[in-house]
Amino acid sequence: MLFFKKKPPFSKQLRITPPVPQANRHGVAVVTMLKDEETYIDEWLIFHQAAGIQHFIIYNDGSTDQTENIIKARLSPNELTLVPWAGRLVDLAAGTQLNSQVLAVAHAIHNFGSAFRWMAFIDVDEFLLPKHGNTIEEALEPVNGFPNVSLPWHMFGTGGHTKRPQGGVLRNYTMRAAKPIGTKKNITNFKCIFNPCAVSEVSVHHFETQQYGSKTCNDAGKVFARKERINPAFYSADNLQLNHYYTKSLEEFEAKIRKGPVSPGTHSMDEKRLQEVLEKRLRTALENIESDLVEDNQIVDFIDKNQIFNI
Repeated sequence: MLFFKKKPPFSKQLRITPPVPQANRHGVAVVTMLKDEETYIDEWLIFHQAAGIQHFIIYNDGSTDQTENIIKARLSPNELTLVPWAGRLVDLAAGTQLNSQVLAVAHAIHNFGSAFRWMAFIDVDEFLLPKHGNTIEEALEPVNGFPNVSLPWHMFGTGGHTKRPQGGVLRNYTMRAAKPIGTKKNITNFKCIFNPCAVSEVSVHHFETQQYGSKTCNDAGKVFARKERINPAFYSADNLQLNHYYTKSLEEFEAKIRKGPVSPGTHSMDEKRLQEVLEKRLRTALENIESDLVEDNQIVDFIDKNQIFNI
């Protein structure tokens, strides 16, 4: 057992050496880390299969429910790499706790990245909606091969549901924050799609590449410095949109607060204070989402157009 007088610093960035690309690499792989997601994981898999994801690299953080069985029932062995990923790590020399999600995506890039043209690193409450073409890979054509694409969260709230409604997420939640970027109460963060054979630095919400450093582009291929992503001029969702179903129903939102942080062992503050900070952040985010709402049925239209009958 490790003992510290106080919690060690928290590291969430890793420098890596990208893999050498395979000659026949192609397609888009999704990387995610999850725990106990039996309620909604099947919908997430079905949708992204229909959107053209060829392979799912899933890091299972100690699930105790039926999540793993559902995944194996939905995906063939050719579509799935399932990695046990429970545990938290501390670098003793540096006295630094390591972010388990960042470790997972670095592991995925090193071990599997050479086989794919693109990798997307998202959570299971996030959905990638193609709006140019019929697949995520087709939606990436306008970026002209730029290796680091940042997509802003389109934040969906409770949809007016006090209790969890019957059915899945996508048809039940169609009200989202009107302005993903450019408001004083900006609640947007970003997730990235990247060329795994170009990445030199890994984090949760941003990446760096060997050739372009911290520069990133939007879904239209417009390149900005990373710190300028919050500029309204960066915003675009004409080709590919990232929907983040942040709260779901009020009932589920309160359960999310009670559950606490995903990785409580990988934060520098004590757990009581961390829980307080988390609750304040979540409640503020919900308030900001629902202060200015628009109806967004684009993902439902995609489901109906492509006859995705299981959703």
